[in-house]
Amino acid sequence: MKETPLELKISRRMQAGVLTLSGFLGDDPRHFHEIIAEDEQTLAQLGKTPEEIAQRMQYFTDLSFDSFEEEISVDDIYRVETDVVRGKLPCPFSHPGGYRKAVTVLTNTNLGITIRWSSLNLHMIQAHHFFEGKGSPFRLEPELLVKVLF
Repeated sequence: MKETPLELKISRRMQAGVLTLSGFLGDDPRHFHEIIAEDEQTLAQLGKTPEEIAQRMQYFTDLSFDSFEEEISVDDIYRVETDVVRGKLPCPFSHPGGYRKAVTVLTNTNLGITIRWSSLNLHMIQAHHFFEGKGSPFRLEPELLVKVLF
Protein backbone atom coordinates (compact mmCIF):
# COMPACT_ATOMS: atom_id res chain seq x y z
CA MET A 1 0.00 0.00 0.00
CA LYS A 2 1.29 3.43 -0.92
CA GLU A 3 2.20 5.71 1.99
CA THR A 4 0.45 9.03 2.42
CA PRO A 5 2.57 12.19 2.50
CA LEU A 6 2.21 12.29 6.30
CA GLU A 7 3.29 8.64 6.62
CA LEU A 8 6.33 9.36 4.44
CA LYS A 9 7.20 12.31 6.69
CA ILE A 10 6.82 10.15 9.82
CA SER A 11 8.95 7.37 8.31
CA ARG A 12 11.70 9.88 7.49
CA ARG A 13 11.57 11.44 10.96
CA MET A 14 12.01 7.98 12.54
CA GLN A 15 15.31 7.35 10.79
CA ALA A 16 18.61 7.60 12.66
CA GLY A 17 20.11 11.07 12.63
CA VAL A 18 16.92 12.98 11.86
CA LEU A 19 15.33 13.75 15.25
CA THR A 20 17.66 11.66 17.40
CA LEU A 21 21.08 10.18 16.82
CA SER A 22 19.85 6.56 16.85
CA GLY A 23 16.32 7.12 15.53
CA PHE A 24 13.26 5.18 16.62
CA LEU A 25 13.37 2.00 14.53
CA GLY A 26 16.66 0.38 15.55
CA ASP A 27 17.46 -2.46 13.18
CA ASP A 28 13.79 -3.39 12.78
CA PRO A 29 12.99 -3.75 9.05
CA ARG A 30 9.23 -3.43 9.59
CA HIS A 31 7.15 -0.35 8.78
CA PHE A 32 6.06 1.56 11.88
CA HIS A 33 2.45 0.45 11.25
CA GLU A 34 3.52 -3.20 11.50
CA ILE A 35 5.46 -2.55 14.71
CA ILE A 36 2.42 -0.88 16.27
CA ALA A 37 0.04 -3.65 15.15
CA GLU A 38 2.24 -6.42 16.57
CA ASP A 39 2.71 -4.63 19.90
CA GLU A 40 -1.04 -3.96 20.17
CA GLN A 41 -1.71 -7.66 19.51
CA THR A 42 0.80 -8.67 22.20
CA LEU A 43 -0.82 -6.35 24.73
CA ALA A 44 -4.31 -7.61 23.85
CA GLN A 45 -3.12 -11.15 24.62
CA LEU A 46 -1.80 -9.88 27.96
CA GLY A 47 -5.07 -8.10 28.76
CA LYS A 48 -3.59 -4.59 28.79
CA THR A 49 -3.88 -1.54 26.57
CA PRO A 50 -1.21 0.96 25.58
CA GLU A 51 -3.16 3.57 27.54
CA GLU A 52 -3.00 1.45 30.72
CA ILE A 53 0.75 0.99 30.23
CA ALA A 54 1.25 4.74 29.69
CA GLN A 55 -0.88 5.63 32.71
CA ARG A 56 1.17 3.35 34.94
CA MET A 57 4.43 4.75 33.55
CA GLN A 58 3.12 8.30 34.08
CA TYR A 59 2.21 7.41 37.68
CA PHE A 60 5.81 6.48 38.46
CA THR A 61 7.23 9.43 36.53
CA ASP A 62 4.98 11.85 38.40
CA LEU A 63 5.89 10.40 41.80
CA SER A 64 9.61 10.68 41.13
CA PHE A 65 9.67 13.90 39.12
CA ASP A 66 9.86 16.25 42.08
CA SER A 67 12.32 14.14 44.07
CA PHE A 68 15.18 16.31 42.83
CA GLU A 69 16.87 13.44 41.00
CA GLU A 70 16.89 11.22 44.06
CA GLU A 71 15.63 7.67 44.03
CA ILE A 72 12.34 7.08 45.81
CA SER A 73 10.64 3.92 47.01
CA VAL A 74 7.06 3.16 45.97
CA ASP A 75 4.88 0.48 47.59
CA ASP A 76 7.98 -1.27 48.99
CA ILE A 77 8.37 -2.91 45.56
CA TYR A 78 9.64 -0.22 43.23
CA ARG A 79 12.65 2.08 43.20
CA VAL A 80 12.21 4.96 40.80
CA GLU A 81 14.17 8.02 39.75
CA THR A 82 13.63 10.61 37.02
CA ASP A 83 16.55 12.57 35.59
CA VAL A 84 15.78 15.74 33.67
CA VAL A 85 18.14 17.56 31.32
CA ARG A 86 17.68 20.71 29.29
CA GLY A 87 15.80 20.63 26.06
CA LYS A 88 12.89 18.96 24.36
CA LEU A 89 12.40 16.39 21.63
CA PRO A 90 9.74 16.57 18.93
CA CYS A 91 7.35 13.72 18.27
CA PRO A 92 8.19 11.81 15.05
CA PHE A 93 4.43 11.53 14.42
CA SER A 94 4.33 15.33 13.98
CA HIS A 95 2.43 16.14 17.17
CA PRO A 96 2.88 19.84 18.00
CA GLY A 97 5.23 20.87 20.77
CA GLY A 98 8.14 19.10 22.33
CA TYR A 99 8.64 16.51 25.04
CA ARG A 100 11.02 17.20 27.90
CA LYS A 101 14.30 15.32 27.91
CA ALA A 102 13.55 13.31 31.03
CA VAL A 103 14.35 9.66 31.65
CA THR A 104 12.64 7.64 34.36
CA VAL A 105 14.43 4.53 35.68
CA LEU A 106 12.29 2.04 37.56
CA THR A 107 13.41 -1.12 39.32
CA ASN A 108 10.94 -3.78 40.40
CA THR A 109 12.85 -5.11 43.42
CA ASN A 110 10.72 -8.26 43.65
CA LEU A 111 11.81 -9.24 40.14
CA GLY A 112 15.23 -7.58 40.12
CA ILE A 113 14.41 -5.99 36.75
CA THR A 114 15.15 -2.39 35.79
CA ILE A 115 13.51 -0.56 32.89
CA ARG A 116 13.78 3.02 31.65
CA TRP A 117 11.70 5.33 29.52
CA SER A 118 11.75 8.89 28.29
CA SER A 119 8.98 11.46 28.27
CA LEU A 120 8.79 10.95 24.52
CA ASN A 121 8.41 7.16 24.99
CA LEU A 122 5.51 7.81 27.31
CA HIS A 123 3.84 10.12 24.78
CA MET A 124 4.37 7.74 21.86
CA ILE A 125 2.86 4.82 23.79
CA GLN A 126 -0.13 6.86 24.99
CA ALA A 127 -0.91 8.69 21.74
CA HIS A 128 0.42 6.37 19.02
CA HIS A 129 0.78 2.91 20.63
CA PHE A 130 4.40 2.99 19.48
CA PHE A 131 7.01 1.22 21.64
CA GLU A 132 9.83 1.80 19.07
CA GLY A 133 11.44 -0.74 16.76
CA LYS A 134 13.49 -3.76 17.79
CA GLY A 135 17.11 -2.78 18.40
CA SER A 136 16.27 0.84 19.22
CA PRO A 137 18.04 1.99 22.42
CA PHE A 138 14.69 3.12 23.88
CA ARG A 139 12.61 0.16 22.64
CA LEU A 140 10.21 -0.97 25.38
CA GLU A 141 9.01 -4.56 25.09
CA PRO A 142 5.29 -4.71 25.93
CA GLU A 143 5.60 -8.10 27.70
CA LEU A 144 8.37 -6.80 29.94
CA LEU A 145 6.46 -3.60 30.74
CA VAL A 146 3.41 -5.57 31.84
CA LYS A 147 5.54 -7.90 33.94
CA VAL A 148 7.48 -5.12 35.67
CA LEU A 149 4.79 -2.43 36.04
CA PHE A 150 1.84 -4.50 37.25
